[in-house]
Amino acid sequence: MAMVGMLLMAVGGIVSFVFAVIILIKAFQTSLLWGLGSLFIPFVILVFVIKNWDDTKKPFLYAVGGWVLTIVGVVIGGAASASM
Repeated sequence: MAMVGMLLMAVGGIVSFVFAVIILIKAFQTSLLWGLGSLFIPFVILVFVIKNWDDTKKPFLYAVGGWVLTIVGVVIGGAASASM
């Protein structure tokens, strides 16, 4: 079971990273200030997603799905290692 947890964590992390980069690219396409703010200032990217929901809805929801996979992988991996 630990191997399944590690696989889910890896896939979830990759999915989250890819779609976070897509959102960051959209921020830079909107303006240089949105891009730099999203890159260097915490939570600016969330403000960008909310303000530009129509353009960022799919990448954001896919990134959230990746977070869910990562959390499920952590739980499965932790449960498997605790039972050993």
